[in-house]
Amino acid sequence: MIIRRITVLLDETRMEMGRPLPQPLRRAVACAVIQNPFAGRYVEDLAELVETGAELGALLAAECIAALGIAGPAVHSYGKAAIVGEAGELEHAAALLHPKMGAPIRALIGGGAALIPSAKKSGGPGTTIDVPLGHKDAAYVRSHYDAIEARIPDAPRAAEIMVCVALTAGGRPWPRIGGLELKDIQGKDGLR
Repeated sequence: MIIRRITVLLDETRMEMGRPLPQPLRRAVACAVIQNPFAGRYVEDLAELVETGAELGALLAAECIAALGIAGPAVHSYGKAAIVGEAGELEHAAALLHPKMGAPIRALIGGGAALIPSAKKSGGPGTTIDVPLGHKDAAYVRSHYDAIEARIPDAPRAAEIMVCVALTAGGRPWPRIGGLELKDIQGKDGLR
């Protein structure tokens, strides 16, 4: 894996609709811009990107935890995303995000029964992506349905992939649309 750059964004919301929050809501997204080893050619076996996904899951989750300033088990939500440069294909993003990225993220946060929401797209330098967020242990926790935007002005270049992991220390400010509440999470089936 060749990493050209890593960018980490910490987003802290202190007030919503003129109402101060009891404590700031912190969300972080860490992005790595990597060289795409398969740019410009079709390759049947994407195992190299699958293994890279595992490495990036650990690296980027650790960057987010450090930015949030919390212990891993205090993470509430997670998400992942990738943008493939024009010389690549969406399957390259899928190879990074799906087979092995989740396990190292879950290891660092001490759990995570729910699926990690994901997004992928193709684009050039400066393309934005909304990294979807969901509660780590229960998909029915509506207060944590969210997203955080990621963008690096000079990435991805044609033969690169921008890979993102996002973690939060809470849900949306002032949630009030129902759904499973934090106190009722069982964390067994990824739904409740």
